[in-house]
Amino acid sequence: MIRLEDVTLFVRAAALGSFSRAAREADILPGQVSAAVNRLERDLNKRLFARSTRSLRLTAEGETWLPYAQEMLNILHAGTERLQGSEDEIQGELKIALPSDIGRNVLLPVITAFCQKHPKISLRIFISDNISDVFRDPVDIAIRYGALTDSSYVALPLAEDNRRVLAASPAYLQQHGRPQRLDDLLAHHCLLYTLHGHAYDKWSFPENGVKRQLTVSSRMLCDDADLAHRWAVAGMGITYKSWIDVSADVLAGRLEILLPQHPGEATPLNLICPHRKQFSPAIRELHAQLREHLTAITALLRTHPACVPASLPAEPANQSA
Repeated sequence: MIRLEDVTLFVRAAALGSFSRAAREADILPGQVSAAVNRLERDLNKRLFARSTRSLRLTAEGETWLPYAQEMLNILHAGTERLQGSEDEIQGELKIALPSDIGRNVLLPVITAFCQKHPKISLRIFISDNISDVFRDPVDIAIRYGALTDSSYVALPLAEDNRRVLAASPAYLQQHGRPQRLDDLLAHHCLLYTLHGHAYDKWSFPENGVKRQLTVSSRMLCDDADLAHRWAVAGMGITYKSWIDVSADVLAGRLEILLPQHPGEATPLNLICPHRKQFSPAIRELHAQLREHLTAITALLRTHPACVPASLPAEPANQSA
């Protein structure tokens, strides 16, 4: 008979690519993970992992069986939550992966208020600019920027009208001048961040139906987008970031929008989940609250004078919902 704990250890070992890492996560010995996988292979009469002294990878049979094992655990988790309360009760553990800047400065207050409202919710937050794999990482949902290219994900839009903007502090502009055209950016200090060791130094702008790309330079690099944001507020250079990230600083006068006649590239924001069945009442309510909050922020892209070129009048605020 297949043991549930063996299935759980198999799924985590597959996700982490290591028996020892799966053992550390479960606070057991690596030999116990190996024994669990051996029992599972015996029960299924199939080899699930190809092992060597240096690597661990799924066999073809293991790749085939993995989604069924994950679904088995998901069904058990959903059934357990159902027994612990009514179908519509907001409860259980919620594991969320957030990007660093918007996670800390925009989303965290909404998520914290949601947790205060629902005392039966337990929360685990993972803050990182590294893209979470919601199929392999131990998260229920991930908040992710950008257009989605993987159809295996289920996504709920949070801010589909969001885009990047150029911004700098008044102190920086007073010292270095205000760029008048996109090419002027090449002579300015541009604040960049890295992801997986790669510096994002190519800034793209939609222009006359095509993409205009500039390769900018910076004397300051970081691996955290929130730090690049803070450097901009401190007057260290020009940032090219999501409007949602910098909107509060623009409204407070700590940052100014540059070249509004050149709208930045689209950066829609989505809530990602591996499977629609995992959209629990808690996730559905949290999505609604986040979307309401973010829609109000992105509406300012069409109404706030700083975001609209001088030659174009802003839309009336009551039309921006």
